[in-house]
Amino acid sequence: PVLVESLLVFAIVLSVHAVVWDRFSWCAVALAVQAFYVQFKWDRLLQLGGAVFQFRGAANSGLLPASMVIPLLGVVMKERCRAAGIVYFERFGVVVASTGMLLALFLSVIAVGITKPVPTNTCILTGIAGSIIIYTMKHSLAVSEVIEVLEVLLIFVYLSMILLYLLPRCFTPGEALLVLGGVSFVLNQLIKRSLNVIEGRGDPIDFFLLVAVVGVVLLGLFFTVLFTFMDSGTWISSMFFHMMTAVLGLGVIMPWLYRLIQKNPLFWLFQFLFQTQTRLYLLVYWTFLAASACGVVFYQNAKRSSESKKHQASTITRKYFHFIVVATYVPGLIYDRQFLYVAAVLCLAVFIFLEYVRYFRIKPFGQTLRHLLSLFLDERDSGPLILTHIYLLLGMSLPVWLFPRSCAPKGTLSGAGALVPYSGVLAVGVGDTIASVFGSTMGEIKWPGTKKTFEGTMTAIFAQIIAVALILIFDSSVNLNASYAWILASVSLVSLLEAYTTQIDNLLLPLYLQIMLMA
Repeated sequence: PVLVESLLVFAIVLSVHAVVWDRFSWCAVALAVQAFYVQFKWDRLLQLGGAVFQFRGAANSGLLPASMVIPLLGVVMKERCRAAGIVYFERFGVVVASTGMLLALFLSVIAVGITKPVPTNTCILTGIAGSIIIYTMKHSLAVSEVIEVLEVLLIFVYLSMILLYLLPRCFTPGEALLVLGGVSFVLNQLIKRSLNVIEGRGDPIDFFLLVAVVGVVLLGLFFTVLFTFMDSGTWISSMFFHMMTAVLGLGVIMPWLYRLIQKNPLFWLFQFLFQTQTRLYLLVYWTFLAASACGVVFYQNAKRSSESKKHQASTITRKYFHFIVVATYVPGLIYDRQFLYVAAVLCLAVFIFLEYVRYFRIKPFGQTLRHLLSLFLDERDSGPLILTHIYLLLGMSLPVWLFPRSCAPKGTLSGAGALVPYSGVLAVGVGDTIASVFGSTMGEIKWPGTKKTFEGTMTAIFAQIIAVALILIFDSSVNLNASYAWILASVSLVSLLEAYTTQIDNLLLPLYLQIMLMA
C-alpha cells in the first residue's frame, strides 16, 4: 500500500509539473524522491519505537504525501498569479513553495539523524535534494523572503517540540508537518502583517482567519500549561477557564484584530453577517443543519443501551455528518463565498474551543461532551484529542480559504480552476462519503493490501463526475472551458489516493484535488 500511495503522489507531482515546469520543478521532484526513501526510515522508527515523540499508530509516517502538499500549492499559486499579473501574490507563492520544501527537508534530516546505523544512501539523497533546494532558493528569493522562510522554520521547530510532547499519538509525522507547518506559516504571516499595518490594505476576512487560528492555538497552549499545575475538572478551575477565555478574547485577540482591520471587530462582524437578505436566509438554513447534526448525536447516543457501552457508531452513521456538511457548503459556495469563508472561521474557532472544554473536562459541559463524542471515535482518534470532526471542517474549508481571490479578476479561475473552491465538497463530501458507504455495503473486490474496495472507488469517481455536472448547472460562475479530461484525471488520482493512504483523508484529499485543479 505504501508503494502504491507513493506512486500516486509521484503521478500527481509529475502531472502538475508537466503543466507548470520551472526551476522549482526540479526541486519538487528531488524532494519527492528523497522523501520516498526517508519515509521508510520514519516507518522503521515508528515500528521500533525509536521516534523522538509518540506518533499516531495504525498508520505509516505519511512523509511523502505530506511533504509535497505545501510546495505544490505554492507552485500552482505562483503560476496562477503570474498569469494574472499580480506580482505580490506571485512572490507569495514562491515563499510558500520554498517554505514547504524547507520544512519537509528538515523533517527528513531529523529522521536520517536519529536512524541507527546511519543510512548512507538516504543521507546522500537528502544531501543532493537539500543542495538543489538551497541553490534554487538562493537564486529565487530576496533577502527579506529568505528571512521569512527561516522565521517559519524556527516557529515550526518550537511548535513541534511543544505540541508533539503535549499531544502524544495525535499525529503521524506527515500530519504533523501539514498541521504544524500551516499553523507556523499563519503565525508568521500574522506577526508580519501586524508589524506592517497599512490602513485600507488587505481584506478584513483574511485578517479574521489569521487572528482566529493563532488565537485558539495560543489559548490552548496557555490552558495546557496552566492545568499542569491544577486540576481542570473542578468548578473553580472551570470558572477560571471561562474568565480567562473572556479576558484573552476581549483583552488580546479583539485589540489585535482591531489594529489590523482598523474597525471594531464585533461591530464589523455583526454588520458583515447581516449585510444582505441572502446571508440571513443562509444563517437560518445553517442553524437548522447544525440542529440536525446535534439531533443525530443525541439520537445515536440514546440508542446506545446500558449493556453495550463499547458500541461504536458505524461508518455509514458517521457519514451522515459528511452529507450535512455538503448541504452546508454548497449553498454558501453558490450564493456567497465570502460569507461562507467567515462562517467557516467562526465554526473552526467554536469546534476547537469545544474540544478544549471536552479535553480539560470544563464544567458544566466537559464530561457530557466526552460521553456524547465517545460514540463516534475511530482508530484515528488514538490520542487525547478528538480531531476527526475538525479535520472534516478543515478539509471542506481550506479550498475556500486558500482560493487566490486576488489572482481571479472575476472571482473565479478559468478552466478546471473554477472548481477549486469545490475541492473539499468533491473529494471529501462526495467522493470519500460515497466510497465508504458503497464500499462497506456492496464492495467485494478489495484493493491489494487495503480494506478499501474497487467498487467503492469507482462509485466515488462516478459520483464526483455527477457532482461536477450539477455544479455546472447550478453555479453560473463555473466555466470549465472543455477541461474535462484533466478534471476526470484529477478526480481519479485523488480517489485512488483515498483508497491507499493511511493519513487523515479529510485533510489530505481536498488539498491534492485543489492542487490538480489549480494547475
